[in-house]
Amino acid sequence: MDEEEVGWFDREIAGCHFADERLKGRFRKLIAQLGGSVGQSIPLVCQDWANTKAAYRFFSNDRVSEADILAGHFQSTGERVGATDGLVFMLHDTTEFVYKRESSEAIGITKSVNSGRDKAGRLRSHSVCGILMHSSLAITRDGLPLGLAAAKFWTRKKFKGTAALKKKINPTRVPIEAKESIRWLENLKQSTAVFADPGRCVHIGDRESDIYELFCTAHGIGTHFLIRTCVDRLAGEGDHTIADEMDEVTVKGLHRIDVRDSKGDPDEAVLEIKYRKIRVQPPIGKQKRYPALSLTVIHAEERGSPKHRKKIHWKLITDLPVQSRKDAIEKLQWYAMRWKIEVFHKILKSGCKAEESKLRTAQRLTNQVAVFCIISWRIFWITMLNRSAPQAPPALALDETEIGLLDQLVKDKIRLRRKTLGRYLTKIAQLGGYLARATDPPPGNIVMWRGLSRLTDIKLGVMIGMQIVGN
Repeated sequence: MDEEEVGWFDREIAGCHFADERLKGRFRKLIAQLGGSVGQSIPLVCQDWANTKAAYRFFSNDRVSEADILAGHFQSTGERVGATDGLVFMLHDTTEFVYKRESSEAIGITKSVNSGRDKAGRLRSHSVCGILMHSSLAITRDGLPLGLAAAKFWTRKKFKGTAALKKKINPTRVPIEAKESIRWLENLKQSTAVFADPGRCVHIGDRESDIYELFCTAHGIGTHFLIRTCVDRLAGEGDHTIADEMDEVTVKGLHRIDVRDSKGDPDEAVLEIKYRKIRVQPPIGKQKRYPALSLTVIHAEERGSPKHRKKIHWKLITDLPVQSRKDAIEKLQWYAMRWKIEVFHKILKSGCKAEESKLRTAQRLTNQVAVFCIISWRIFWITMLNRSAPQAPPALALDETEIGLLDQLVKDKIRLRRKTLGRYLTKIAQLGGYLARATDPPPGNIVMWRGLSRLTDIKLGVMIGMQIVGN
């Protein structure tokens, strides 16, 4: 294939290996079609029945799995991680994809929700049809998404709430291997494997990741973690808890942050910062299996009681050193970057419209979402490149044909001394409706995916026109 015909997707999926080489060819064509018409249905992007039927066959093929689809992207993520210096943050989170189906058997369920009361006043519930995904997104300290390093999909045949489970057993005594929570450990190990130096990686997770086995796993493979904690664990020699020790700690300093209240109006919060290195004990039922660990706990509690929003009270636990107020604030700022994985999930659902798919089984839906993961990362990456590396050469993200088309489609008002990536990404955003006024903030994901779709359509038209003229 000619170098100019090699798209970003060719480089991104180069490491994919399927049972049949023809499957890789179909995958390449499919990701190019879906990536060029983000959020559109399969029949619309495929244009004719033959290509549409081939796409459906690809998603339903028993020899195709989400692991096959994402293998090349994981490899490319590892290469981008290796090309960076310093720490890389690995953001972990779980999201669910909900589908409207008359019967949930072919897909499965994610949870049970309250449906109100019947005529007799009894509470009713119904199961929500869908699949779940636990993803691990690598980002730089500047917030540039390098790609997914791990992803786990699953569904449930039945769902029992945590409250009902606690009536029968003590969940802290159940081995982690018998819980859905094992996904946190599996993703931590898989995502760390993309690093030649695990010590460069800091795994960041919300309160759902406050799992003692995760702390021990990270310690065992030589990587780091920064977790929002919700469990008041035993501390010291086991005769008191973390909360008891933190109550004794004096405030080490203050930190002011800008926030917004429930109405969206700007506000300011003053946080009291406390931290202490604590000997943390494993759960009582698992003390023979896991050792005690020396970890640092950070508390950031807002002074006073705000009127129009919830009071801020963050509790973090980490194996990273914290020796000053500055170190503690730094860790708070690192944790605040966790919202970027939620942005990635939003692009999956709002941009690629993953929840609007009409595919009928969990396997087909999972394969399609895996393709959408690569496309969503690409949109997010380009959006953040415009903010973290605007002075880079445009060839970092665009090919010569795309650069030439953008020069023709969006004219520069003044002659630029040199071409920069930021200028061309802004041109793409302008194709998507971005006004590019001096007072406008940097373009977001929505205008970027609109602009990319338009650019892809125009590029395809130019290539077809050249073939017609050439013939």
